[in-house]
Amino acid sequence: MATELKELGRALKRAQYRHHLVFDRALASIGTTIVQWDALRAINEAPASSAHYLAVTTFQSDQAFGTLAGRLVHKGLITRAPGPGRRIEHHLTPAGIQMLQSGSAIADTVLAQSFAPLAEAERETLFTLLGRVGYEAGQSAASA
Repeated sequence: MATELKELGRALKRAQYRHHLVFDRALASIGTTIVQWDALRAINEAPASSAHYLAVTTFQSDQAFGTLAGRLVHKGLITRAPGPGRRIEHHLTPAGIQMLQSGSAIADTVLAQSFAPLAEAERETLFTLLGRVGYEAGQSAASA
């Protein structure tokens, strides 16, 4: 039986939606969201990065990331400072580091629950397959 591609796409989206819903609910207990936590993670991994780089890394538009960064500044979780040229650099505050650490502990728990039904070999296969699909789709979109 051939897998219907539309159904495969929906199954992938359903799994992602369920995972994000559980993750967002858990993060609400510490006063953040998956989008905010992911931005903190990206800033932590690449301090002083530009808004554009962070937007791409967190799968957002430049405008959406700018709005998000403004909220994170308002919450005292990041600072923004002028960099070379027109670049705005982003850094975590001590409160941002604490929120990232708290969220990361939640992420570990949620990810373990999300992937618990899969054996280690199945997780490795899924990772490899999603990487191939994601890379190939990204290459096609980039060349269009």
